[in-house]
Amino acid sequence: MKKNILVTGGAGYIGSHICVELLGQGYDVTVMDNLANSNEKALRRVEEITGKKLRFYEADIRDRSAYDEIFSQNEIYGVIHMAGLKAVGESVRKPLAYFDNNVSGTIVLLEKMKEHHIKRIIFSSSATVYDLTQGECLTEKSPIGNSTSPYGRTKLVIEQMLADLYHSDARWSIVMLRYFNPIGAHVSGRIGEDPNGEPNNLMPYITQVAVGKREKLNIFGNDYDTPDGTCIRDYIHVMDLAGGHSKAVRKLEEQGLFIYNLGTGQPQSVLAVVHAFEKANGLKINYAIAPRRAGDAPKYYANADKAKTELNWEAERGIEDMCRDSWNWQKNNPEGYR
Repeated sequence: MKKNILVTGGAGYIGSHICVELLGQGYDVTVMDNLANSNEKALRRVEEITGKKLRFYEADIRDRSAYDEIFSQNEIYGVIHMAGLKAVGESVRKPLAYFDNNVSGTIVLLEKMKEHHIKRIIFSSSATVYDLTQGECLTEKSPIGNSTSPYGRTKLVIEQMLADLYHSDARWSIVMLRYFNPIGAHVSGRIGEDPNGEPNNLMPYITQVAVGKREKLNIFGNDYDTPDGTCIRDYIHVMDLAGGHSKAVRKLEEQGLFIYNLGTGQPQSVLAVVHAFEKANGLKINYAIAPRRAGDAPKYYANADKAKTELNWEAERGIEDMCRDSWNWQKNNPEGYR
């Protein structure tokens, strides 16, 4: 019988690409999403891309009765927990909303999983859990903590909670995936990143300038101790990231607590990404240098050797693929899913 994976937040940017990957790998997919920062059209397009159906429940991760419905109507093998608020700046302004949604929502999910005897979970974590003052090349053993935002602290608290849960009951299988900087889109151009309001991330800002929605890209600081003065990050294609999840589902066959970085290990500066986008797509991007943002680390990137060794996973797509696929999505969907 095919394994059925529940993806919380599955209608979002990363979640929709994970659904494509899972369906392509032969899994059944059930999605739970409250559509607060996503669109149900993404799920219809996932079905169009894969030629396969998924089940969708519009519900909040804090809704206990929704889990009873989902878990009683579907034989769920394991959960990929993606749902959460994720805007760093907004988290500084609304910390209680972030802790309520991200942490309280995860507690409700775990309680309901336990009640329904489902003890396999992959958690969508983040490189923001690392103490970025302690080094640039981050391994899973690098120091964590000292997060610069409430968003990052919610990821850290959930990781610690999952570790405590495992230590209380070793029958759990828990995989924590620390994402670096996902960009790009499915090669079809049918699904991609569609932020509500002003984008918080670099690539959708670039593509919105390219499509004429925004006048210029603001680059925050060009006086960092990096070769061109702009911040350096580890950008990873969203479909490579999605592939890491299907490999992690196989890891759920083992009981244990596992942590993996998902990144390329080949960092790029903000300016380098802008120039790569221009080169890949034959476009010019209007940009201006703005003051530094509080809390931005000059440089950090992944060491993803552990994922390669234990999950047989590594990123395959380069920065030009990420830029080309991002533009393919945006130019074909200038208003996103709207």
